[in-house]
Formats: sequence, C-alpha cells, structure tokens
Amino acid sequence: MGDWLADFGLFLAQLLSLVMIVGLGIAVVAKLRGEVGSDSRLKLEELNRGHDDRRRRLRLAASEPGGRKRLVKAFRREDKERAKAGKAAKGEQGPRRPTVWLLDFHGDIRASATGRFAEEISAVIAAAESGDEVVVRLESAGGLVHAYGLAAAELDRLREAGLTTTVCVDKVAASGGYLMACGADSVRAAPLAVLGSIGVVAQVPNVHRLLKRHDIDVEVLTAGRYKRTLTVLGENTEEGREKFLDDLETTHELFKRHVATRRPALDIEAIATGEIWYGSQALDKGLVDALGTSEAYLVERMREAKVIRVRLEPPRRLAERLGVAVSAGVERALLRGAEVLDASRWQKR
Repeated sequence: MGDWLADFGLFLAQLLSLVMIVGLGIAVVAKLRGEVGSDSRLKLEELNRGHDDRRRRLRLAASEPGGRKRLVKAFRREDKERAKAGKAAKGEQGPRRPTVWLLDFHGDIRASATGRFAEEISAVIAAAESGDEVVVRLESAGGLVHAYGLAAAELDRLREAGLTTTVCVDKVAASGGYLMACGADSVRAAPLAVLGSIGVVAQVPNVHRLLKRHDIDVEVLTAGRYKRTLTVLGENTEEGREKFLDDLETTHELFKRHVATRRPALDIEAIATGEIWYGSQALDKGLVDALGTSEAYLVERMREAKVIRVRLEPPRRLAERLGVAVSAGVERALLRGAEVLDASRWQKR
C-alpha cells in the first residue's frame, strides 16, 4: 500500500510540474506575440450539399442490397446534370441560379453579436446580386434600447441595398428582437415562437431608507435639472419619477413608430401594449407573415436556389489554442496515470 501511495504522489508531482511549465510557456508566448491573427475569418457553408448528402445516405441505407447499384447510378446522373447546368450558367447559356445568404443572430441583453452581424451584412451586400435573398435566423428576447436600435439599423441596410430579406423566428423575437425582425420584407415564425413585447421597461432599486435608518447620508450632486432623475442611493423625488416615466413613454413612442413604419398594416396601438403572442396568434395580428420553421423554409428554398451560410469567426487567441491542446494533453495524462496505477495495484496483489 505504501509503494502505491508513493507512486501516486510522484505521478501527481510530475503532472503538476508539467502543467506549470506549459502554462508559463503559454503566458510568455502570449505576452510576446499578443493575439494570433488580427482579422476575423469568413466561413462559408453551402447547405445544399450537406442536405443532398444526407438524403442520399438515407436512401441507400433504406434500399435493398440489389437496388443500391441503381441508386448509385442515379446519383451519378444527377451529379453530371448538375455539373452541366453549372457550366451552362457560367457560359451564360441559361438563367442564373439565385443565392440565399443565411445569417444567424443570437442576441443577449446587450446585443453583443451586433458588431459581427454588421460585418457579415457588409460582406453579403458586397457579394449579392439581383434576385438573391437574405435569410436571418433571429433569436432574441430583447435588451438594451440603444444596443438593439443599432442591431435593427444594421438589418435595415439589407432592405436599403435592395435585397429581399426574410427573418425566421424559431423560438423568440420579443422586444428588441422584434424591433429587428419587423425590418424584414417577410417574417416567418414557428407556431409556438414568442413574438411582440412592444413596450419598454426599467427598474431601479433604491436603498435610501435603509441607509437613513443607519444614519448614512448620500449626496447626489448634479449639474442640469434632469441629469439624474432616479437614483439607487439617494432620495428620489416625485419630479424625478415623472421625468423618468416621461422618458420611458418617449422611448415607447419611438419603438411604435419604428414598427409602424416597417409594417404599416399593423394596428400599432392594439399590439404595442407590451404583450407577447405565440406564432399562430402573431400571424392573426399581423406581426408575422407565415408560419413555419427556418429549417422547413431553407429546405424549400434549396429546390431552386443555392443556400450559403455566412459566418464570421473572431480570431482565437494563442492562449486559447494552446489551452485546448494542453487541456487535451492533461486529460490523456490523467487517464494514462489512472490506468498505470490501477494496473500496478492489481499486479502487486
């Protein structure tokens, strides 16, 4: 038993030393070189190919052994016809096949994906041609007004560039999320997706009475009558509350105007109550134009268009790259050490 503990302790000491040396090396190299690559990488994925590949594999798996050769021959004929059609399109012998550019936006409370989204939109606008479509898979429950105002303005650029734009909502596009979605030419939603919430909310905790109870004074000094309307620590006034509410109403009016301008058929006063609706209800009220999932719509578009997913990947830090390698190495070392110790335990018996 003592030998086993000694072996285990020696192994842990060696492992710890290895981790410390590698970590120190990573820190030094990262400090000297900073980030690896200053530019984000644009990743393009043609979804038609993956869809066709899965379809063929499933058909082959479901077919009888004797029919697989016929299927393979049919698939080869399809490939030849596709290649021939591609050559004809390049030689301008036939109509150009339209392209559907697919973008994704997953929003948090700060709409922190807006910068990447804006660059993807710029790339698509520069490359798209007449007849192309942009599909945005949008998922957001909203957040900061100014952050989602910027995100909505970026999405508006697609319409201003003359590109047909479709927003697909599978889960949620509420508040700031709907502020973005309504800028598309068409909005599609899953039957139970959550939409709406055209309203503004703010909450400010106040601990003034608690501080006063403990004889703690907080002075809030401002220059400008409404520089600070409500505070967390100081004593709030009725005038400050009224001004704060007035600001909320102003923001709400801007929200309503934005939606009404982009979807003029809406009864904006009826739907701008802060309520949410599920997809089928949103269709009845005019917030969306059709029901269906993004996957169903993309498969439908693949029949006549090339669907390309556009994704901008930020550069990975050197420490992150090496960290993944170190993590995998440590995991393998631990597993190997456990195997060795386990084997030695059985051998000593």
